[in-house]
Amino acid sequence: MDAIILQILNGLDKGSAYALIALGLTLIFGTLGVVNFAHGALFMIGAFCAVTLSRILSMSYTVVDETRTDFLGNPMQVDVPYVYGIFGESAGQTIIDWAVPLAILFAIPIMILIGVAMERGLIKHFYKRPHADQILVTFGLAIVLQEIIKYYFGANPIPTPAPPAFTGSFDFGVLLGFDANTILYPYWRLVYFIFAAIIIGAVFAFLQFTTFGMVVRAGMADRETVGLLGINIDKRFTIMFGLAAAVAGLAGVMYGPIYSPNYHMGMDFLVLSFVVVVVGGMGSLPGAVAAGFLLGILESFASMREVINIIPGINQIIIYLVAIIILLARPRGLMGRKGVMED
Repeated sequence: MDAIILQILNGLDKGSAYALIALGLTLIFGTLGVVNFAHGALFMIGAFCAVTLSRILSMSYTVVDETRTDFLGNPMQVDVPYVYGIFGESAGQTIIDWAVPLAILFAIPIMILIGVAMERGLIKHFYKRPHADQILVTFGLAIVLQEIIKYYFGANPIPTPAPPAFTGSFDFGVLLGFDANTILYPYWRLVYFIFAAIIIGAVFAFLQFTTFGMVVRAGMADRETVGLLGINIDKRFTIMFGLAAAVAGLAGVMYGPIYSPNYHMGMDFLVLSFVVVVVGGMGSLPGAVAAGFLLGILESFASMREVINIIPGINQIIIYLVAIIILLARPRGLMGRKGVMED
């Protein structure tokens, strides 16, 4: 039972990342009808927003510390972060330690601007082109962004630690009545799951309860009729592209302490996230979220040693096997609209 609970927790962790990326993909496909293969790159850029802010906050100047000497007895030169001089040593170190959560505020405007620039500068020219053309151009854009990140940040993963308050593990075993230290789970992974739930809830609330969101949903259902009502639906869809980019970016920001940012992390998640979108149903936001968590949990259980001993390599292909089975039985996906992908 403890192993099952632990795998469910692992699945929710993975599923949170899949669901957030798939949610943004579905927003773009549902509003603009564009298959955006550059969406994984937005996830990667978000992670490197956290890396960038961490480096900015850690920038320092050198001073001579008379209280410390080297082995020759000479005063030592030490690096002092600029934030120490602005906020004091204690508060400055706290700000540096909390660079990842603070990167949320740093990343939101950057990701929205990148999303809007991407849509206005490139993707708008491919609205009426075949999906194959959209895939090729956005995949090419993803490679360009990936190489830019590689040039400036290098090819090696960059550790991005969580705040010290979240570096330990939570004892789920005690909470559920098991012996102490039976089910330990990292605090930051729980934080990520809660964060993902908040973002997903905020997106659905925005679409469901705001006038802007209602117009967008109407435009997703019947774009021409909304346009005939005198509403500039294209402008709203551009804003939604920016918001979808922000969702992917925030997913990347908070995932940094779990998966050290590197230039190919976007591609690592992209294909899996597209599988999630297709399984959930193209254009279905609830389907994308549900499929993300479902496939995350299945992948987690398939990674158990007992399962791998019986079926070697099953953890690498389980998501694709499930996708094949679902699409053969229900081509529009679990929650897709009737007629979508069924021609």
